[in-house]
Amino acid sequence: MAERGRYTTLIEAAKKARSHAYSPYSGVKIGSAVLTAEGAIFSGANIENASYGLSVCAERMAIFKAISEGAGKIVAIAVVGKSEDFTKPCGACRQVMVEFNPKMKVLRRGVDGFSEDGSAEKLLPSHFNPEELSRK
Repeated sequence: MAERGRYTTLIEAAKKARSHAYSPYSGVKIGSAVLTAEGAIFSGANIENASYGLSVCAERMAIFKAISEGAGKIVAIAVVGKSEDFTKPCGACRQVMVEFNPKMKVLRRGVDGFSEDGSAEKLLPSHFNPEELSRK
C-alpha cells in the first residue's frame, strides 16, 4: 500500500476510534491509531474516569495496545479530535511516542478540517531517553 493510502487508512481508523471515546466529564472525544512497520494498525480512544488520574489518553491507548500485542516499530500515529486544540498530545503521550520511535510521524486531524503533520521528536525535543537513564 502506498504511503499516502496507508496514512488515509490510519486516519480513518482514528476517526472510528474517536466514536468509542468515553468522556462523560470533559466531553472531549479523541481517537488515535498507530501504524507499525509491518503495516498493522492499532486504535484507541480516550477513556475518562471519575478519578481523573485514572483516565487514559487515546494516543497511549493505541500505542500500548500495539506493544502489548507484540507489534514491532511504530512508524506513524494519527490523532483525531474536534479541532487543533484537541489534537495536541499531552506531555505523557509525547514521551511515550518518543520512547517507541522519536521519528514517528504524527498526523493531527480535526473534524473541523484542521490538518497538521509532524514528528514525535518535534513535539517533545528534550525528552528522556534510554541512553541518559543508563548513565552512571
